[in-house]
Amino acid sequence: MNILKKYFGPSTLVTAAFIGPGTLTVCTISGANFGYTLLWVLLFATLATIILQEMTARLGLITQGGLGEAIRSNIKNLGVRIMAVTLVFTAIIIGNAAYEAGNISGAVLGIEGVVGSRVPWALVIGGVSFGVLYIGRFKLIEQILIGLVILMSIVFLVTAIVVKPDLGDLFSGFVPSFTENNQLAILGLIGTTIVPYNLFLHASSVSQKWKNADQLGDLQKENVIAIGLGGLISMAIVITSAATIFGVGVSGINEMATQLEPLLGSWAKYFLALGLFAAGISSSITAPLAAAYTAQGIFGWKVDAKDVKFRAIWVLILVVGTVFSMIGYKPIEVIQVAQIANGILLPVIVFFLIYLCNKKSLLKNYVNKSWQNGLAILVILVSLIVSFRSLNSVFGFL
Repeated sequence: MNILKKYFGPSTLVTAAFIGPGTLTVCTISGANFGYTLLWVLLFATLATIILQEMTARLGLITQGGLGEAIRSNIKNLGVRIMAVTLVFTAIIIGNAAYEAGNISGAVLGIEGVVGSRVPWALVIGGVSFGVLYIGRFKLIEQILIGLVILMSIVFLVTAIVVKPDLGDLFSGFVPSFTENNQLAILGLIGTTIVPYNLFLHASSVSQKWKNADQLGDLQKENVIAIGLGGLISMAIVITSAATIFGVGVSGINEMATQLEPLLGSWAKYFLALGLFAAGISSSITAPLAAAYTAQGIFGWKVDAKDVKFRAIWVLILVVGTVFSMIGYKPIEVIQVAQIANGILLPVIVFFLIYLCNKKSLLKNYVNKSWQNGLAILVILVSLIVSFRSLNSVFGFL
């Protein structure tokens, strides 16, 4: 128990946040459409998440503050600071609103898979999320979320073994490959793993457990273990999908549940429905809250969770997410677009994170090492290249 308490904390919440409806849906579609060929993307995204989340966690540990506060207080030029705050705030609002639409759509996808669509479930889920956020009691939700992630993780990991994937094809999936057809899928896998708002959430939550620089080693171990397990779970979802529904179009929960039938049989649909619903509604609470805390940090608001300005931010995210989930798009399409939006916005946040983690006046002897900067810049470059190629393939810029 001491080991679990020591090495599972803020990073575990990050893992729980990205193993949600978006990851489950995007990884399932990836396996169904492309087999094992995009496993390399998840390996890259997992390593990148470990690196970036360590940077933001280290920032939170040394400063005992959040990423938003650091951006606001460490850019001295007024014009540049206004531009930076505006850019980051806009990215977080757009990214979280898209992510919220995906979260609510994931919960809708789960509940409609069992009880049908006679009720406007998006509105019901948005209302429940509003009630929980307004009351301000999140601890039970967090515990349910972590418990669900653990349960779903075990099921997918075991199923990935039960389906007996072809090892030759599986290992060949770790060789990078780009085609005209897989670029949006690549961007979606990156966006569902390296979630921009998690960088803000992690920095703010670190100070609740880790208090001094001597604990940096333990923080880094926790980061590797928790996020590494998250990446393994994502890969397991791709593997189960590739082994069971490769070449089958995924339009709803029935096709998605097929990948768990080797282990759960006829119960697969109900298990997946429950998982999507619980993960979706839990994430639909954390995403607006993360946006509000980000705004609080970058604008320097000295407010509590019941302040009008704080509530206005999470209400905005929740309303936009609910509306987009209701206006007729299929839940799976909404979820995919949300992950792609995250992938496009990622370079903006990472740029500021690199800048702050190299400020000697802020982190003293705990600034980035050269290899950390190199890998973080690689994340930016890959995200920009994939974003441009993906958007060009859709809109034909060139």
